[in-house]
Amino acid sequence: MTAFEFGFALQKIAYSLRPFALKLTKDSDEANDLLQETVLKAFTNREKFTEGTNLKAWLYTIMKNTFITNYQRLMRRNTFIDTTENLHFLNSSNHVAANGAYGDFMMQDVVHEIEKLDDAYKVPFMMHFRGFKYYEIAERLEIPIGTVKNRIHIARKELKGNLKVYASKN
Repeated sequence: MTAFEFGFALQKIAYSLRPFALKLTKDSDEANDLLQETVLKAFTNREKFTEGTNLKAWLYTIMKNTFITNYQRLMRRNTFIDTTENLHFLNSSNHVAANGAYGDFMMQDVVHEIEKLDDAYKVPFMMHFRGFKYYEIAERLEIPIGTVKNRIHIARKELKGNLKVYASKN
């Protein structure tokens, strides 16, 4: 098979490899890169293809092996070897594990600010927070629904103002 014939056969089959590439990478751009790398490898190694065998299966194998090689290379790049006596393998990443202390302090501040609210605002706000609908709050407190909405809005606004130190935090 000539290079031209092989290239034509490769071009006809290449579009059917994209769904498999998407399944492996789960990302459109990475799937395109994997597809391109697979076609390039297939074309540069066309002399290794046995004419009369299944070209599509050969391409799927190249794609799968390329994906596995790239994945292993990525994992090796993110692994450091500790050269101390114990030889620990440490996976590096950009992820940071939070210990929850910041969240605990924030929650204490939120609860403190809610407790400081006037009961006229705190009660409807807490009922809404617990899942009551506006009309349910209005019925239980025997006040108009507009008043309920207004009081909850005022409570939120006051809490937001008093807790603005946390506005830019996660």
